[in-house]
Amino acid sequence: MTPNTLIQLHDDIAERVKTISDKHLDWLCRLGCDSCCRRLAEIPRLTAEEWEWLKIGLASLPQDQLQDIKLGIAALAQQSARPITCPMLDQAQGACRVYAHRPVACRTYGFYVQRELGLYCKDIEARVAEGAWAEVVWGNHDTIDRRLNGLGETRDLTEWFAIWNGIGT
Repeated sequence: MTPNTLIQLHDDIAERVKTISDKHLDWLCRLGCDSCCRRLAEIPRLTAEEWEWLKIGLASLPQDQLQDIKLGIAALAQQSARPITCPMLDQAQGACRVYAHRPVACRTYGFYVQRELGLYCKDIEARVAEGAWAEVVWGNHDTIDRRLNGLGETRDLTEWFAIWNGIGT
């Protein structure tokens, strides 16, 4: 059996996503499509291993971008209204500033459906319902969740940030 590491999980997700997007060349998930980043149902939860990977991406950003993300995280921690916008989204560019280091939830959004939480792309779902992509087989979020459970404790993104910045435990 393949070891359950974050990198292996990323590779497995990328393979599944490539299978879908290669078969459906008009698949919506591409650079510039930031609908999911602007309509998150909840604050992303990350495992300890995901957080360590994300911190590498954050640390490589120019200081002004990192400061912008920190301000967005602070605002997000106080926000109760939903949906929320991801603070790592460069809203002008419509792109993730830490794309290579993004969490598993971001890698699977749209491909691994969690309807009960509203965690899926309504645009993709509409195309499937219209019959455009009738043969799409969605990924299994339960399997992803089980694999994530083995990658350390889980906290909200805002909690990890607070700990990283010395304001939480």
